[in-house]
Amino acid sequence: MDVANLNGARWKKKTPHRSPFLSISLLAVLFFLFFFLAYKNIPKSLHPISSTTLTVRFPQCGVRALGERFLWYAPHSGFSNQVSEFKNAVLMAGILNRTLIVPPILDHHAVALGSCPKFRVLGPNEIRVSVWDHAIDLIRSRRYVSMADIIDLSLVVSTSVVRTIDFRVFVSLWCGVSINFVCFNESDSKSSLFDSLKQCGSLLSGLDGNINKCLYALQEDCRTTVWTYQQNNEDGVLDSFQPDEQLQKKKKFSYVRRRRDVYKTLGPGSEAELATVLAFGSLFTAPYKGSELYIDINEAPRDKRVQSLIEKIEYLPFVPEIRSAGKEYAFEIIKAPFLCAQLRLLDGQFKNHWKATFLELKQKVEFLRKKGLLPIHMFVMTDLPRGNWTGSYLGDLARDFNSFKLYVLREEDELVTQTAKKLMAAGHSMKFGSFPKSLDRVSKMENHCSSQMLADILLYLEETVCSCASLGFVGTAGSTIAESIELMRKFGICSSQSQTAS
Repeated sequence: MDVANLNGARWKKKTPHRSPFLSISLLAVLFFLFFFLAYKNIPKSLHPISSTTLTVRFPQCGVRALGERFLWYAPHSGFSNQVSEFKNAVLMAGILNRTLIVPPILDHHAVALGSCPKFRVLGPNEIRVSVWDHAIDLIRSRRYVSMADIIDLSLVVSTSVVRTIDFRVFVSLWCGVSINFVCFNESDSKSSLFDSLKQCGSLLSGLDGNINKCLYALQEDCRTTVWTYQQNNEDGVLDSFQPDEQLQKKKKFSYVRRRRDVYKTLGPGSEAELATVLAFGSLFTAPYKGSELYIDINEAPRDKRVQSLIEKIEYLPFVPEIRSAGKEYAFEIIKAPFLCAQLRLLDGQFKNHWKATFLELKQKVEFLRKKGLLPIHMFVMTDLPRGNWTGSYLGDLARDFNSFKLYVLREEDELVTQTAKKLMAAGHSMKFGSFPKSLDRVSKMENHCSSQMLADILLYLEETVCSCASLGFVGTAGSTIAESIELMRKFGICSSQSQTAS
């Protein structure tokens, strides 16, 4: 027997037995430390927003304290396009039973959408941010004019077909800022108020994504979607207009346009229906290659309420002050049957088509000459300054005093400035909408704001004067302004004092 080995085995130190629970606990601690340090270094803007945080930052996200569900959208381009989008917004709000947030009138081309036919447009989030920032800038620079200050909404709102809320009232309620913000100025750009508005705009634009029962920010736009309503068996089918293969290869994209029923997609039973705010991007549409670029809702025969709304918004007139001033110019200053020429010569595609623009006017003038209607009274609305008429057909007309009497409205004319003052005093945007107490507070605050600028209303007066031109109207082909005037003439706003060519 090997006693030495036996004693060695007896006294050999035993290896301690390590518990598996200790290893698991150690790993858990290490994982927690790693996660904590990593999360701490993530920018706050990328942290998911909890419902508790939202309730603190934006009280309306926690509960529907306002008792309403809102629709927000991002208009763009010039005034005529903005009116077109506003009509579509009214329609969408009516279909989805939401309160429409009435936007300001944006500066001409302050926000650009891009080209739907070329599938090159600003994304919904980006265009919403652009519109929000510009709207706040309009307030800060004292140039804010609501769409409801210029367009008469009485027919739409009075019938309770659509509920509205002024953008400034909505901002105050939703962002949790004092209504005094309507008087903040450039010096406040570094204040906590400005930071709060910036943060609120970022959230409402969808930069933080959709927020449960608070915000549903649509990502669909004209590249992927054509909105329809009650068109049998069309929900989800491919639209007839699709990007061609050559364009897809050149631009390296693969968009597919589908026709989607807006009520089925965003109405009862949908995730969007639960959100207090439904945010669209642009609502611009236009006929294109046998289809519509974004919204194809021209009738709703199975829904009398929506069908009535479609008929009401075909033509939304200017407010009475503008209509009255336009008629006054036509009947008290021109005082004779006249021709209107709307000549867009400097902007975009139009600057390269002077010859074609003047051709139709020449033909109309020659027709009136042959009828012996001399001198021909002509109201001219154009973006070409009077000093630059020399060498153009307009210059030729201006020199022929015996045959033509030309009329032009200018921003500094008393009729224009007095009408702008009447508009400010009327405060139409404060007469309609939800939360009347807040509307009254905004109105009172604006009256106390220093150096509030007069609204730029020249275009609206010019369009109204042209709608009263009894010798005819010659517009620039492709101009949305010309289309607006044709629509006004179709609805005969001057019919009560009509004049006819003899």
